[in-house]
Amino acid sequence: MIAFVSGTVAALAPDAAVVEVGGVGMAVQCTPNTLSTLRVGQPAKLATSLVVREDSLTLYGFADDDERQVFVLLQTASGVGPRLAQAMLAVHSPDALRGAVATGDEKALTAVPGIGRKGAQKLLLELKDRLGEPTGAPAVGAPVTSGWRDQLHAALIGLGYATREADEAVAAVTPQAEAAGGTPQVGQLLKAALQTLNRAR
Repeated sequence: MIAFVSGTVAALAPDAAVVEVGGVGMAVQCTPNTLSTLRVGQPAKLATSLVVREDSLTLYGFADDDERQVFVLLQTASGVGPRLAQAMLAVHSPDALRGAVATGDEKALTAVPGIGRKGAQKLLLELKDRLGEPTGAPAVGAPVTSGWRDQLHAALIGLGYATREADEAVAAVTPQAEAAGGTPQVGQLLKAALQTLNRAR
């Protein structure tokens, strides 16, 4: 297993980073929160999990070992693959997920795109004794940041856009986010925001 990658950030995309390790560019799938901490040309170290499929090898990257461990444990539940596990970590911190499972908080899980009420109930049952107790970091069910606007803004800054450009892009996709209702999917909004920025250039 590839436990981590450490090197210079060569490129950033809406859902991935390329880290140069010994002359090789490693593509790593990351949440917007992790991407927002990276800068092109700067050194980075990401905890990683390699997901092997018949037709692909996909490397998922995380801010720390705790996030990676929760990513792996989430996939022990039936119906949870790497993409859904990553979506859960895009919406909630590892400790918030532990708290949600420990207290049976359905609402926190249904805030994740792709998880309905029945799916949340099933996950709460399956994960109850697997994630462990919260360590007391963020409040139960609290998003990693204060909202989708902050997550999106941080991701755009991480991709190298100026604060003014990020502000304008967030404003441009706000109607789309509000039309979606509930908790907007930051990954989709990031793609839409990048399209508006590309048109403006």
